[in-house]
Amino acid sequence: MDDVAVGPLDLAARVDDALAVQALAFGLSDEEIAVRRHIVLRHLGCAGARALGATTPAGRLVGFVYGMPNDRTHWWSTVVEPYLRAVHLDHWLDDSFTITELHVHPAYQGRGIGRALITRITDEAGEPRSILSAIDVESPARGLYRSLGYQDIARRVLFPSAPTPYAVMGATLPLKR
Repeated sequence: MDDVAVGPLDLAARVDDALAVQALAFGLSDEEIAVRRHIVLRHLGCAGARALGATTPAGRLVGFVYGMPNDRTHWWSTVVEPYLRAVHLDHWLDDSFTITELHVHPAYQGRGIGRALITRITDEAGEPRSILSAIDVESPARGLYRSLGYQDIARRVLFPSAPTPYAVMGATLPLKR
């Protein structure tokens, strides 16, 4: 990580750079990128929304994270709430900081950049816990989240138009080091 700096990111100004990283890391089509662009820009208008970026000395964005205090009226919460309620864990939707997106360029993965991004953004959160969703398969991302203290609080969560199920994960803050 020596050649990458983590710091505040003007995500609205660099949304296309961020989505290019997400497209590589997550395998998005041009159509999916266009849809997500509008979603990201809408999210940035939410109270408490913040973003961090990982940049090279030349200013290339190679990773980013953004999130916000959770709001039960937001789309994501309305989708996951029935799954959490079914296991008596819907209280996780209250007083939580949501990690909305976290992506690192594939060529830069495995260097601690994702860990630095998520720990820094949650360290700055005023909420006592954090929640996120991740594709419900064993993956390096899920391993990272578990190493930081996130645990599965709902599994097999189906988002409209998503081809695979997700897991909702939660952790008390601060995250483990």
